[in-house]
Amino acid sequence: MQSVSAATLDTKKKKGVPFTAPFDPRFPFTNQTRNCYQNYLDYYRCLKMMKGKGKDMQKCEWYHKVFKSLCPSSWVDQWDEQRKLGTFPGRI
Repeated sequence: MQSVSAATLDTKKKKGVPFTAPFDPRFPFTNQTRNCYQNYLDYYRCLKMMKGKGKDMQKCEWYHKVFKSLCPSSWVDQWDEQRKLGTFPGRI
């Protein structure tokens, strides 16, 4: 019988667990609409900045995980379409 370390068990458990956005003190209330929108903006700002500097864009993935866990997919689809058309109201 093989022995399995606690660290190995922890990583196996985390692979199937969906990401949950952590508490953000900027948005302390139940309604997370602004939190969703702000993380969407932050993700695309981060991508733009990292691409401009020629750095690793992997650092922006945290924002992506957060907005994907908070935002309804219909909102994200709508915002993506608006960005493509150049009509997105946010400043990225």
